[in-house]
Amino acid sequence: MGQIAVLLCSRNEHKRRELERALPDWRIELLAADFPAEEGASYYGNARAKAAFGRRLRPEASLLGEDSGLEVDALGGEPGLHSARWSERPIEDLIQRLQGETDRRARYVCELVLLTPAGEELRGTGVLEGRIAEEPRGSEGFGYDPVFVPAGQTQTVAELGDEWKSRHSHRARAAKALRASRPGRPSPPARRRGHASRSTS
Repeated sequence: MGQIAVLLCSRNEHKRRELERALPDWRIELLAADFPAEEGASYYGNARAKAAFGRRLRPEASLLGEDSGLEVDALGGEPGLHSARWSERPIEDLIQRLQGETDRRARYVCELVLLTPAGEELRGTGVLEGRIAEEPRGSEGFGYDPVFVPAGQTQTVAELGDEWKSRHSHRARAAKALRASRPGRPSPPARRRGHASRSTS
């Protein structure tokens, strides 16, 4: 089967590159559009709304919607669904909010929804467990990566780098689940973690 052409319903070039590295047999381009505000009650709702909006503009294409967030246990799951617009200084404010906090458990969550011209809907969910570092470290990645230390690691995602992220991030895991859900391929049970009522990197 040849390379799959997909339009990502986002203006985020970082996400496009990360997804394309995670899906080397897919050719992913950004859909240039003014997308409506994210108002869904879940990552899935926001991701599907983006893909559905894109389908109205390009019904002949395969449209990929993505939503992701960082959930911090000590903050009741914040910033969650609001991760991208939680603060103008997200890393600084996150560290300040967790000052003196011993429970620094957190997770990245990503939801991908693909709508095909044939009317199919495919879905992939990815979760990366970890903790919030005491201070930002590293220069790669984006969003909250300088303060997120994945479970089993001592370095932040920003220190581990883009190559590590393309194989192990929440977005890479969602991409793997999405690809496995394609017709003719076995699909693992959906693994949903986090708070649907709260939503980056």
